[in-house]
Amino acid sequence: MAHEQISGPQDARTAAPEAITALLGSANENILRDLIENPALDETHICVLLERKDLPGTLLGEIAKKKNWRTNYRVRRALAGHPHTPRLAAMRLLRELHLMDLVRISLQTASPVELRRLAEDRVLAQLPQLPLGQRIMLARRGSARVAGGLIAQGPEQVARIALDNSFLTESQLLRSLAKETLPVRTVEDIAKHKKWSTLMNVRIALVRHLHSPVERVISFLPDLRLRDLEDLLRQSRLPENVRDHLRREIASRK
Repeated sequence: MAHEQISGPQDARTAAPEAITALLGSANENILRDLIENPALDETHICVLLERKDLPGTLLGEIAKKKNWRTNYRVRRALAGHPHTPRLAAMRLLRELHLMDLVRISLQTASPVELRRLAEDRVLAQLPQLPLGQRIMLARRGSARVAGGLIAQGPEQVARIALDNSFLTESQLLRSLAKETLPVRTVEDIAKHKKWSTLMNVRIALVRHLHSPVERVISFLPDLRLRDLEDLLRQSRLPENVRDHLRREIASRK
């Protein structure tokens, strides 16, 4: 950049506010490192800088160490969500974010998996205290793990909405179905769901679940593999009427 040809680190440290904007786009890490020492650098400047996804982790780590920026919520949020922020710094920052910012980071595919899971953990930990409106919002917009947590925790109105969450995965739903404490109405909603009730693994999990509606369970049996039917029959905790239907279905295949 033409501006960089006449601007070095010392210029960045003392640049006037009107000159800082141009320096924020510098490709020179030394200039950027000295720019963050400039007392004229304000919250808007630093947030514009943090929008750059090409910033090195070393620079982000230096910003995160500065108390004046670390205690600024906008800066803290931008640092926590930046894909190159050093892991430990990002994890510390994440602990102080608001609910919706945690949700955003949990869905941000550019963020490290560990960071996304930590954001999900913090959302899940807050679920019991959240008002109904926020639970409904999370049921619609939360990640697969958050949707699964809402299915497991309810209330039923929220669980029903979470079943239509576009991020919900089969594996996450199966984890929820593995919980014996899943409410009867929620199990019934899964058994009747136009998407989930057609999946074989979900059907098998529903046959296993003690709260599944018997009429739906029976309707699933003809579509299950013989091996799956035999495995299910070995489970002694199934209701006797379900076991009877399993025996009949197995006998009809032999």
